[in-house]
Amino acid sequence: MSHPHPELTSPPPLADGALRVVGLGGLGEVGRNMTVFEHRGKLLVVDCGVLFPEDHQPGVDLILPDFGHIADRLDDVVAVVLTHGHEDHIGAVPYLLRMRPDIPLLGSQLTLALIEAKLKEHRIRPFTHAVKEGQTEQLGPFSCEFIAVNHSIPDALAVAIRTDAGLVLHTGDFKMDQLPLDGRITDLRAFARLGEEGVDLFCVDSTNAEVPGFTAPERDIGPVLEQLFGRAERRIIVASFASHVHRVQQVLHAADAHGRKVALVGRSMVRNMGIAADLGYLDVPPGVLIDLKQVDDLPEDRVVLMCTGSQGEPMAALSRMANRDHRISVNAGDTVVLASSLIPGNENAVYRVINGLARLGATVVHQQSAKIHVSGHASAGELLYCYNILRPKNVMPVHGEYRHLIANGDLAVKTGVPRERVVIAEDGVVVDLVDGRASITGAVPVGYVYVDGSSVGEITEADLKDRRILGEEGFISIFVAVDSVTGKVVSGPEFNARGFIGDGDDRFAGIRSKVEAALNEASTGPVDTYQLQQIVRRTVGTWVSQKHRRRPMIVPVVVTA
Repeated sequence: MSHPHPELTSPPPLADGALRVVGLGGLGEVGRNMTVFEHRGKLLVVDCGVLFPEDHQPGVDLILPDFGHIADRLDDVVAVVLTHGHEDHIGAVPYLLRMRPDIPLLGSQLTLALIEAKLKEHRIRPFTHAVKEGQTEQLGPFSCEFIAVNHSIPDALAVAIRTDAGLVLHTGDFKMDQLPLDGRITDLRAFARLGEEGVDLFCVDSTNAEVPGFTAPERDIGPVLEQLFGRAERRIIVASFASHVHRVQQVLHAADAHGRKVALVGRSMVRNMGIAADLGYLDVPPGVLIDLKQVDDLPEDRVVLMCTGSQGEPMAALSRMANRDHRISVNAGDTVVLASSLIPGNENAVYRVINGLARLGATVVHQQSAKIHVSGHASAGELLYCYNILRPKNVMPVHGEYRHLIANGDLAVKTGVPRERVVIAEDGVVVDLVDGRASITGAVPVGYVYVDGSSVGEITEADLKDRRILGEEGFISIFVAVDSVTGKVVSGPEFNARGFIGDGDDRFAGIRSKVEAALNEASTGPVDTYQLQQIVRRTVGTWVSQKHRRRPMIVPVVVTA
């Protein structure tokens, strides 16, 4: 296998007629999927998603791909192809379109409806073009054929990209559910046809590459929900992704079978399911769906609440219910079902919500206690099938953490793909397809772009480090006034602290005299307030570390008087 190297330099100019592939996100992480294809001076973008922050990124709302690689070439972008409507594939589109609003967006009907609703909130009117499986579109030098694939959201597509350099098949997120709820299976006949034509580069979903066997079908969830609904004595609250149409569909069927009404909770859930129902992707049994305002008028054993928050997101409906910060109060005897998997990095947040709900007396059912979730990604057995059907010349695993990419590459090798033809690339690594051979030729700078409130890209890693220190170690400020001529201390030092251990003002009794002595000793020449601030910071920092074994943020203020 080809492995990225930390010392990779900028890639050379692209050879005439070659194809360049650069992942700006989704390689080495689960989220913010975005791949840029370059050929004959033009760029094609496949997906443009977000990554959700973890506990060590306080205050961050979203993490975007780094658009720096294409920022000065936006006029060369012929289109953005969206494989499906999940946030980790479409969530960053509004931020890209802020840079050039007229970039054409291609995707299936449901995918485009979801992104158009999102863009409306950003006051952007996009240029969209709906495509279906079996359809081919010429986008500059890229001929894109769209292929039906099955996923945990309807209308997902893989895309076959034909260029002079060869044929690339990008799966997007997919699995091979043989009994899907909507009857729309992954089109293996099309895969086989492409295999006969010759796939030069196979970019394949890696999320479940470590999982042996085959991913269970979505309809396996139905009987489990039926049993849970049959046992529940009071209200049922089901949490899921706001775009998981198939899961909401099964909740609606189970509720209808047990005489319950369903209310959607959460703005994104209401919006997305409204779109899915209007377009015919969600079959709503007559009379089952009610407005949230009607819930209080019904007996508790006739109510189902379908909400967001299955990943422990702090502002989502379920988290707020667990914290008693929502109009819906969770009570003893209620049944709460977390109908999704744990995304890596979210475990602590999810378990906090589960514990909060349990304290309120609810029965909490999650993936570890019942089979109320199946994955939307192909497991190892399905990936092996794909490799054997396609017989690709080169393989580039995408969409997954580094261990997932490695596992996926190992599967390719087992089916006969030469190890040197399996390219393991991380975000920013440049892969060129030249004369039928894919290889790493360099790297471009990429980083995390943080959305923090209304700011985009203004928060740095240093800012996040400061926030972590403030949250974990506390804050100490020291005010000192010195004589403008002699530099001797004339007032202070005065200490102010937040989130720092100790008893009242006495906690700094041992350090005041040390700070004053250090400043007076340093005052031998012209007053340099910056130098004096550094002396205060070092003196207080050493004392805090030795006495309290802590490293709070220390902010010294030295003024002349």
